[in-house]
Amino acid sequence: MSLLILLLLFFGLMIIGLPLYLALLSVAFLGVMVLGDISLLRAVSQQFFGGMDSFTLMAIPFFVLTGSLMNMSGLTDRLIIFSKLLVGSIRGGLGYVNIVGGIILAGVNGSAAADASALSSILIPAMKKEGYNPGYAAGLTAASSLIGPIIPPSIFMIIYASMTNTSIGGLFAAGIIPGLVLGLAYAVMNYFYAAIYRAPVSSSEERLKIKETLIYSIPALIAPMIIIGGIVTGVVTPTESGALAVAYCLLIGLFYTKKLDKRGIFAALYETVRTTSSIFLIMGAAQAVGWLLKWERIPQRFAELLAGAGLVSSPVLLMLTFTGIIFIVGCFMEEVATLTLLTPIFYPLAVQAGIDPLHFGIVMTLNVTIALVTPPMGACNYIVSAVGKVPLGEVLKFVWPFIAVSLVVVVIIILCPFVVTFVPRVLGL
Repeated sequence: MSLLILLLLFFGLMIIGLPLYLALLSVAFLGVMVLGDISLLRAVSQQFFGGMDSFTLMAIPFFVLTGSLMNMSGLTDRLIIFSKLLVGSIRGGLGYVNIVGGIILAGVNGSAAADASALSSILIPAMKKEGYNPGYAAGLTAASSLIGPIIPPSIFMIIYASMTNTSIGGLFAAGIIPGLVLGLAYAVMNYFYAAIYRAPVSSSEERLKIKETLIYSIPALIAPMIIIGGIVTGVVTPTESGALAVAYCLLIGLFYTKKLDKRGIFAALYETVRTTSSIFLIMGAAQAVGWLLKWERIPQRFAELLAGAGLVSSPVLLMLTFTGIIFIVGCFMEEVATLTLLTPIFYPLAVQAGIDPLHFGIVMTLNVTIALVTPPMGACNYIVSAVGKVPLGEVLKFVWPFIAVSLVVVVIIILCPFVVTFVPRVLGL
């Protein structure tokens, strides 16, 4: 009964506009008071700060800063031009450019929101100019941004790894094929759209100057190689690879493209602080609520409920159940909070069912990522609507087919664990 009251309180605080981390903290403190043990208030504070005190999490600000510096220094534009070179001159070409751009940008900052903003500012106006439906252009852009947290690096994977002591390098390697499968699924959607609505064939100038375009794009392609290559090969830690990528983007922006100045650096630092502080506050508050749930033995009760239903004995049914729960929760809760609250509850059950931690981590990450486009929360929908100047209603109308395709990809990954485990096994991770 007390849990129901706390849930109602949480959603009530959210409805009145209280910031998410404050709503979570309020639930934690009031939950302790409901238990009648005021001495536990200190434990809530300790859990809040402890949730943010992790060396693993230090990689997040570096990846976010790398993405911001690439935008400021013009490297993101070069990645889009490289994408046009690959797929820009076929029917529906700009749609494929959108997807390939999402795949390449995924190797930079691991944030769907950042990718959605970058892709929206460049590709939605271009797609509208060529005659694409604005709603489709925005919906495809929102979907393409979901590839960001799947292909390494990934903020969600770092959070999951810090909570479960799973290898970050292993998770990053495990996300490569699923991310490409997700991009392929979107490409199939774009193929049918282009065929049905006779999407235009882009005249790609880049294809006429292949050598010049490749040379122009190489500096931008090196940043993802530094991050992914360094981590997957084990040469550097995720935090170190992020720091190297930041240093590289600074040097390129200041001395090569010469588009980065003092104002741009401060703007990138401000955006990094704003983004990462929000993530860390939510993580700390969610950690406090998670501790309260453990104190009340909610995970154990949930485990007993699923065990009684026979789900723990079937890994596939268990993960499909988790998928349904995350989908519903993700419609109403911020993604970092969803991941931080549900991982401690679901992970022990997954281990008990014999599920590979890497397999479970990718399924969790992909499910939480899909929540970025599921209404009414769906942060990426609001980003592409605002940046691309497309009515939100039009975005939502066209994003649902991509949500359905994304869920199909989740089911494929659940049924075919080798899609996740192949690359880590090859690399010995």
